[in-house]
Amino acid sequence: MCGIVGYVGPRVAQDFLVEGLRRLEYRGYDSAGTATLNGNNELNITKSVGRIATLAQEIAADPCESGIGIGHTRWATHGAATQSNAHPHIGGENILAMAHNGVIENFAELRSQLKQKGYQFQSETDTEVVAHLIASYIEPKLKEAGDGEVSPKVAVVAIKEAISQLRGTFGLAIIFEKWPDSIFAARLGSPLVIGVGDGEHFLASDAQPLVGFTDRIVYLADNQVAILKADSLEVSHRDSGVVAHDVMQLDVESNQVDLGEYDHYMLKEIFEQPEALRNTMRGRLNEDNATAVFGGLNLSSQDLLKVKRIVFTACGTSWHSSLFGEYLMEEIAQIPVEVEYASELRYRNPPMDESTLLFAITQSGETADTLGALREMKRKGHQTLAICNVVGSSIAQEADGGIYLHAGPEIGVASTKAYSSQCLALVLLALYFGRLRHLSYGKGREMIENIKGLPTLVEQALKTNDEVKRIAKKYVDCNNFLYLGRHYNFPTALEGALKLKEISYIHAEGYPAAEMKHGPIALVDEKTPSVFVMPHGFIYEKVMSNLEEIKARGGPVIAIAAEGDKRIAEVADDVIYIPPTASYLQPIVSGIPLQLLSYHIAVLRGCDVDKPRNLAKSVTVE
Repeated sequence: MCGIVGYVGPRVAQDFLVEGLRRLEYRGYDSAGTATLNGNNELNITKSVGRIATLAQEIAADPCESGIGIGHTRWATHGAATQSNAHPHIGGENILAMAHNGVIENFAELRSQLKQKGYQFQSETDTEVVAHLIASYIEPKLKEAGDGEVSPKVAVVAIKEAISQLRGTFGLAIIFEKWPDSIFAARLGSPLVIGVGDGEHFLASDAQPLVGFTDRIVYLADNQVAILKADSLEVSHRDSGVVAHDVMQLDVESNQVDLGEYDHYMLKEIFEQPEALRNTMRGRLNEDNATAVFGGLNLSSQDLLKVKRIVFTACGTSWHSSLFGEYLMEEIAQIPVEVEYASELRYRNPPMDESTLLFAITQSGETADTLGALREMKRKGHQTLAICNVVGSSIAQEADGGIYLHAGPEIGVASTKAYSSQCLALVLLALYFGRLRHLSYGKGREMIENIKGLPTLVEQALKTNDEVKRIAKKYVDCNNFLYLGRHYNFPTALEGALKLKEISYIHAEGYPAAEMKHGPIALVDEKTPSVFVMPHGFIYEKVMSNLEEIKARGGPVIAIAAEGDKRIAEVADDVIYIPPTASYLQPIVSGIPLQLLSYHIAVLRGCDVDKPRNLAKSVTVE
């Protein structure tokens, strides 16, 4: 959801800005732009609608050698995707250029006030309102000073005064003609990361653009304002003075954000899952005590024994892993669990007592609704934990504790390895809670042995790629799919349907298989394939009966089944065989061919797999 980059130092800023924006393409966008200061310290703005490649061509046609600049990719909220609405925006009488992530809820009121003061607007955006608002506090001071020196602290004061009037979320990057050696940044609810180099500083919405340029970063916190110069960084709080900032190590290698031998990030990330799973479980299996180990929960065993109810809250793919987590926790740990859409939970008032524990589950750690739900539960005094993939993200910082996935950067918009890692983290969590309560030592050791073998099983499942590609060619022209599963594999069916919708734009629905006869079976015809997720298990016969109902009505069937299942081949039109495993690990293994199926269908249909239309990787606004 939108992206910001910035640079100040000895390099040509535009080179970093273009590369940084390319690395932020996965967030979703419809226009892009940069602002630099030319040799006369005048603002130089370049904008375009469409892909970064178009912007890069325009910059190459009229380059600027400046060592300072900001860039932005916009995902339209206020105003259509047009060049005039693209960022950066000018503030005041050409005194500043600003890029903005987030949504300003009271922009209409502020816009009206600024118009009365004589400010002219060139766009429909809330961002231009903020740019003019900041200018309105600075311009009188600049006029008063004339040609005299003006401290950049004047800009900091003006920014603080302006953002104190804003309702909503923002991450701001600003450059001024008056201070050609400085980038100013501010945030509230929309992430900003500062990269610390040798005689240079970088700015970005997340760490991806910084990889390979620096391995030292500073996460800007809410209500903080920063001044970035080539050789210095100063951070202050909106309501106080200068504050200390911690420089952290960026633990990402450049090959993790490069495509390598793959055509798309999604395919790369599908094939990275065995290693991602190993990283998620690394150091978290205690064989002596037959349990899992978590260093970041920040709650003692005694505290956790008092938990009588758990609420998982999430959005999208993370909601599906949460539903899987509900099945796990209730069966293995015998704890009642509810799964809530974060967008609903933040505005509901469900009864929750002091024995309820909230888990916010998110890949990015910046999902606006999930963050809002977590904050609401914290406000009510509940303990909150997070399962998250991004160190230093807003949710990771605000939760009382949690579990990092360590799945590595996920750039494809459609989540794959983060989903599998979330599911594994929930298996480990169920083991941990189960051993705290009733789960026997023997059952715990059995679970650990199964978990240790999971990456190898996923590697075997990845060998279905060629067969899945063949099946994709067979069904590529179908415009409706049904995904069906039961028990642990019902959430898997939901996730498989979502993947197909996200990247191929095919209508797909996931259901518990037994629910077909309660209405959805009316959709079945010869052009509507049904994908059955049915590895062996105690309800195999029940699912087979549901499959037979589809076949009796002329519907084609694709089955995800366990190796050695000869019976399914006699009934289904196409079978994708995966290695057998414990029922609570089946969703992770069976999810692999579903991801591959959505990928190959999307490629065959000519879709932009890594950047599907209308979608953003991280939904940081409501």
